[in-house]
Formats: sequence, structure tokens, C-alpha cells
Amino acid sequence: MPPSPVVALQLSVDGRPATLWLKLESHNPHGSVKGRTALALWEDVAGRVDARFGIIESTSGNLGLALAALAAAHRVPFTAVVDPRSSASLVDAVRALDGRVVTVDEPDGAGGYLLSRLAHIERRLAAQPRLVWPNQYANPASPAVHVRETAPELRAQIHEGPVSVLIAVSTGGTLAGFRDYALAARPHWELVGVDVVGSAALGGASGRRVLSGIGASRPSAFLPGGHRPTVRITPQEAVSACLWLAGATGIGVGGSSGALIATALRLFRGTPRRTAAACLCPDGADRYLDTVYSAPWRNRQSLVPVDVGRGVEILAVHDPPRHPGARAAAPWAGRGAPAPYDHGKERFR
Repeated sequence: MPPSPVVALQLSVDGRPATLWLKLESHNPHGSVKGRTALALWEDVAGRVDARFGIIESTSGNLGLALAALAAAHRVPFTAVVDPRSSASLVDAVRALDGRVVTVDEPDGAGGYLLSRLAHIERRLAAQPRLVWPNQYANPASPAVHVRETAPELRAQIHEGPVSVLIAVSTGGTLAGFRDYALAARPHWELVGVDVVGSAALGGASGRRVLSGIGASRPSAFLPGGHRPTVRITPQEAVSACLWLAGATGIGVGGSSGALIATALRLFRGTPRRTAAACLCPDGADRYLDTVYSAPWRNRQSLVPVDVGRGVEILAVHDPPRHPGARAAAPWAGRGAPAPYDHGKERFR
């Protein structure tokens, strides 16, 4: 697939210049970084798939959509095991591709539903051994695709100077792939893992989480020793960063991307020597119109505004020459664009 575009934001943070690159994986087939993962997983298990029984996978949404599309193209049954936090639009899209959706609504006791989803899959596999589970949580094909594709793409799109590269963590496959690439290729990167409060993906205790697509109820199998450095972001910070970016630039990103942007701004403020950061933005705003970009949902989750844009001025936004249109029409076009992010005004109505 062609490289996903990178947009460069020239910033002034507390009066100091900084550059923030956003690699927009929403431009991939199926609209997310999981399009890469799905293809890699499919290629890994294709030889074992029985068209009578198909494949099953636990997903918060993005991987399920991409696998559903691949399964439909190969006339193979697909079952997505989701939970109540999964995006309704993604679940509908899986069904539109003739995928079967099983919603596991029993919390796992660790702040989420992941362990309950995996238990459901284990029961299905025990009942039907011919069913194939790609297992995005431990399959080496997941980090390998980022070693082979995503990390070298990013390196070619940004400058070679010192850069903090920020990767959101759920299964940990993306961060593990970038880590393996960095160890082999030695770019001048500081690789930062970004997780949410309440996640055990990089160690620590798990707890209640409200954002989908980032965090996990258990440690990552790809990163058994965790990762350093790691930054943990609150859901308030992540959501506020999404709204700030949309209001200031018209670029719509998902909740995990908001966590990355909030981290970048925190690093710029806290360490003046950091002047460049790159965020691998997993998906776009279109998957979060009923959550992150919905005031009623934010109110139900008691998400109090956080001024992530304090002291930040956006001086310029540059589309890359080879990828014009990276700032295409916002996905909420026609539904009422979000107002510019102004901390002095009420945003959470």
C-alpha cells in the first residue's frame, strides 16, 4: 500500500519553537493502522483457514473491520468479538461486510472487557477446533509489519535529527515493531510508549477505562518487560487534545491519537531540549463521532475539560508535497463542525 501521509505542525510552545509531525494512518485502506496489521495476520494464517469455519478475532473495532473486508474478499466467514465500548459505526461496517459480531458485555474485573473477549474465543475454539484465531495479541506478524513498512516510512518522511516518536499501546505490536526497527536501523529517535491511566499494557495495575483503541487489561505479550520511557495520559487529556486539534487545524483524529498529541505537548513543555515529535495517529475522527466528539457522551463519562493547548500557538500546518489533501474535509462535515478550541469557552455541553 502507498505510504500514509504526514502533516507537519510548526508550533510555538511557551514561546519556544517546536515541530509536531502527525502520520495519519486513517488514510490507509479500511481507515486505520490496523489495515496493515490485518493484512499481515491474514497472510500468516491463510494457509490454515477452512472456508467452512473461517476466522475469529477479538477487536475494539478497527482490526475487525479490516479483517472483515479481507474475509469477504476471500469468501471466508469472519466473527468479530467486540464489547460495549466498540464503535457502533465500526460494528455496523463489519456486519455490512457479512461479518458476524459477538458483543461480550461482561466486564473482566480488570477495568475492561479484553479478558472476557478472549475467554469467549477460547470457548469457541474448544467447541470448533477448525476455527482459526489469528491472535493479534501475540502473533509475531503484527510487529513485523511495522518493522518492514511503517517505521521506515516514517523515517523517510521526517528529518533525521533527534525526534521523539510517540506510539500508542494496546496489544503492543506497533510499539514492539518500532522498537525492533530502531534497534536495527539506529535512527536518531527517542521511542516513547503512550498508554492511558487504568491500562496494564505496559505494566502496573489495570482499572476502569473509557476510551477504545488504547490500553489493555493485561500486559502486552510483545513487551513483557514493559517499555521506557512510557507516558500515561488521562482520558480527559486525550479527548481535549482531539478537540483542540480539530478546532485549531480541522484535522480530526481518534482518541488514541489525542493521547499522543497530549503527550507531545507535555514533553515540549517539560523538556525544552525536545523540539521535534512525531505521532503515529492510528485512526481518524470518523470512528469517534458518537464518543470523543459527542458532548453528551463526554458528559456521561464525566470528562472534565483540560487545557492541553495552554501556551501553544500553531504557526503553520504543512501538507507533505507528495500527499496533498491530507487535511481533507473533516468527517463531521454536514453534521456541524466543532467550534475552535478556546479554553475560555464552554466546550463540554
